[in-house]
Amino acid sequence: MFYIMLIIGVLSVLMAVFIFGFMYVEKEFTLLNVVKTIGALLFGVFLLVITLPSLKYILLKEYDVVSGNCTIEIFSSGRSTESNFEMLDTGDIFTFNYIPVLDAYGESIPYYCEVTVTKDHKFEISYKIYDVNSRELILTSE
Repeated sequence: MFYIMLIIGVLSVLMAVFIFGFMYVEKEFTLLNVVKTIGALLFGVFLLVITLPSLKYILLKEYDVVSGNCTIEIFSSGRSTESNFEMLDTGDIFTFNYIPVLDAYGESIPYYCEVTVTKDHKFEISYKIYDVNSRELILTSE
């Protein structure tokens, strides 16, 4: 998801700059074209503001491992499904776009989880799920 956001942000900014240049050369500044181009520019800048601070952590593989007791909630709507890992000790919630294959989910079923995230805790990388009592590895995303 990180790379998709980064690429769309760069392409939106480049497209907006190209269209502004084209409008300047042709001297055709219609209101609709200006609004669409400013919208694309703002959207691209917004995506870059979200992704660029974490880019150095991903490129240099500087990750942080958050571990502790957690619960796993599954959300699905239409074609999209996601799983939320809520760390009970810290209250952090990490979201993955795929569902881990476990026997049970929900707030009443605790697990011990190790979630690997970027240093700024904005983007999730991987997870490991352990049995809460025996600390035996049940599942990993790798």
